[in-house]
Amino acid sequence: MKRLEGKSAVVTGAASGIGRATALLFAEHGAKVIAVDRAAEVEATAEAIRAAGGQALALMRDTSQEADVADYIEVAVRSHGGLDVVYANAGVSGGMRNFDDWSVDDWTHILSINLIGTFLAIKYAARVMVPAGRGSIICTASVAGLRSGAGGPPYSASKAGVVSLVQTSANQFGGTGIRINAICPGLIETGMTQPIFDRARERGTEQKIGQLNPLRRGGLPHEIAYAALFLASDEASYVNGQALPVDGGLTSSLPVVPPRL
Repeated sequence: MKRLEGKSAVVTGAASGIGRATALLFAEHGAKVIAVDRAAEVEATAEAIRAAGGQALALMRDTSQEADVADYIEVAVRSHGGLDVVYANAGVSGGMRNFDDWSVDDWTHILSINLIGTFLAIKYAARVMVPAGRGSIICTASVAGLRSGAGGPPYSASKAGVVSLVQTSANQFGGTGIRINAICPGLIETGMTQPIFDRARERGTEQKIGQLNPLRRGGLPHEIAYAALFLASDEASYVNGQALPVDGGLTSSLPVVPPRL
């Protein structure tokens, strides 16, 4: 069963990682995909979709810039005759450093992409979806937006902002027929987190990755993509204003010493 048959979907941050996995999965389930990213590799995502028999268009756009956001929404509507799904996934982490080492420029850069870019995606998607009376908007937040310890201060604050933005916007657009939800990934092996995985493998401590969650492992991009597929589909027709952790169970517990089995 193709869960997005005939739907028009935008996926940002689609050049790699979670965005690429989601764009491929959406297309596999029948969606006509607009893949958006600042990186040129976004074209490879669209090419992979087309090679598999799907429909896809790649756009190199900066998701923190209002004109670029307005443009990719307009292209989706013009190319595919409407807009059913927007997955605002593009983001940056900024890495980890001491609190006093973060500058205002660092904060501005991270917030502009992670939070303001998400706001813009909701703003312009809603302008199309509200008149149509339907649509699903999905935003990538993070477990770092729910608890301390999973990212630096600006990244964590930006992702907490995404959670709040999802909650407030879902209510702002109450009664319009559109749904707005967030996914909160745990430790997923992507370009953003690759140094963590690489260092662990170099030290021979790969088995410790994800040791704090009940599944005792890190996650893979396709595991987030399947959560996005659910939220994008009509199967999630009564899910709105939620922040869904997909983290191996990490946020189910307060910090404890893992039991020895």
